Amino acid sequence: MKNSTDYAKKLKKLYRSLKKKHPNTPKATFDEAADALVYAIISENTSEKQAQAAFKRFGDHFLDLNDLRVSRTDEIVEMIGKDAPTTRRIASTITKALRNVFNEHHKVSLEALKKMGKRPAKSALEKIDGTSKFVVDYCMLTALEGHAIPVTTVMADYLRANDLVHPDADEQEIGGFLAKQIASKNGYEFYALLRNESESQIKKKAKQAKTTKKVKKQTKTSGKTKPRTKTKPKTKPKTKAKTTKKATKKTKTKKKKTKKKTRK
Repeated sequence: MKNSTDYAKKLKKLYRSLKKKHPNTPKATFDEAADALVYAIISENTSEKQAQAAFKRFGDHFLDLNDLRVSRTDEIVEMIGKDAPTTRRIASTITKALRNVFNEHHKVSLEALKKMGKRPAKSALEKIDGTSKFVVDYCMLTALEGHAIPVTTVMADYLRANDLVHPDADEQEIGGFLAKQIASKNGYEFYALLRNESESQIKKKAKQAKTTKKVKKQTKTSGKTKPRTKTKPKTKPKTKAKTTKKATKKTKTKKKKTKKKTRK
């Protein structure tokens, strides 16, 4: 990566600041790598909170991974969340991957990968139909004690937007760069902190967008004033005018009479 030394300093500074904000980050581990596989497929295309909720629903609804393997797409989509292209893609990827695992190992389990070395285990994961780099890295990190930093699209966008990696770097390059900068023992902590920070930034932007929309609506409604109705100029009623003329005539006649009286 270009300017790697500068980006490395910025990443370490970010890591220190995130550790101060969130000092106790629990580590996620999976005894069964196939469970990590399923979770990673969900987690790659959803937020961490949504993935945790969906995975819990999976455990409550399906008997085991084999039951999940043979389930209908609609049923899996319902457990993930709303029926959308993303959730349907997740559901089909899960069943595809689990079928591949079953065909290879004659059971829905990746326990055999723990007996392999790290490189053979990683290559075995990469051969599973439907697995991405994120899914492979997540399985290695949480189930096979490998050193990897899984990177979602949201995380990569956050790093590029905040000038923490090169703007032209793709997710694969970013993941490799992060793994070089962060020690193996801190791998999951850094991943969890970075993911939480990147997803919270999206929430903040969404809230700001909502508030700006509300403000615009309020300004539009306040700007609309009622149309002015034409009012006729106020004129003195004619009756009053006549009465005033009569009153002046009466006063004039009274004055004349008084003058006549004074002459006598």
